[in-house]
Amino acid sequence: MRIVFLTGMSGAGRSTAAKALEDEGFHVMDNLPPSLVPEALTALTPRINKAAIVLDIRAGSLTEMEKTLADLKSRNLDIATVFLDADNSELVQRFEGSRRPHPLQKQSGLLAAIEQERELLGNVRGSVDLIIDTTALSPHDLRRRVSSAFGNEERVQVVISLVSFGFKRGVPIDADLVFDARFLPNPHWESELRALDGRDAPVNDFIMNSPNSAKYLAAIQEVVNIVTEGYLRDGKRYLTVAVGCTGGRHRSVALVENLSSRLVKPEVETFIHHRDCDRE
Repeated sequence: MRIVFLTGMSGAGRSTAAKALEDEGFHVMDNLPPSLVPEALTALTPRINKAAIVLDIRAGSLTEMEKTLADLKSRNLDIATVFLDADNSELVQRFEGSRRPHPLQKQSGLLAAIEQERELLGNVRGSVDLIIDTTALSPHDLRRRVSSAFGNEERVQVVISLVSFGFKRGVPIDADLVFDARFLPNPHWESELRALDGRDAPVNDFIMNSPNSAKYLAAIQEVVNIVTEGYLRDGKRYLTVAVGCTGGRHRSVALVENLSSRLVKPEVETFIHHRDCDRE
């Protein structure tokens, strides 16, 4: 049985991710007490081959959650753990927009509840297989990200998420590898290219015609290939590679687009997300 444990910060998109897994044929169980998870999986095994279990702060004992995950992983089962995250300001906006209280919200206020939850989930976050930063993801983008990670598992062994971003808006919190493209020629200073982005041919040509760009892209590809080979040996399935420039519109976008085509292999699938490309 393929088992996905879905956890993370309240308001980070667990319900959307769970629906995406359901669309991929997973039997989804939400808010199940951790102590009942092994029993539930045993009961379901004869009838289904894919299960997704949502575990979060509502379950009560985080120690029990960590113990259950560690116990199941020790049995050499086909398990993936996913943590959904977003920065605090985005989570505050989502809760205020929904007018729903945070599970830990008391007299101390919403932000304090979010910070408390982040601290409580620190150990869980540090041990998962895949972290998805939903700060700049729409519900549609999140569903695509989840489907990309869990939709073609019979063929794909490693899913590489390629993220372009702007350093002025912060480094993606889910990145495993981060590369800086700010030293490359910047199309922003070319009046005819400024309004375009790295997906447009004139911008791509301007960037990739630089010898440093070609060398850097080849170096990134080599590093990612080395890491991917290690992931394949160790049975790890998810890698997030982030490439940043100043605004996340030109250089990082072009590098990610070019890198994606270079990483294509039978056992590898890439997913592109341009986090800041369409922001002003």
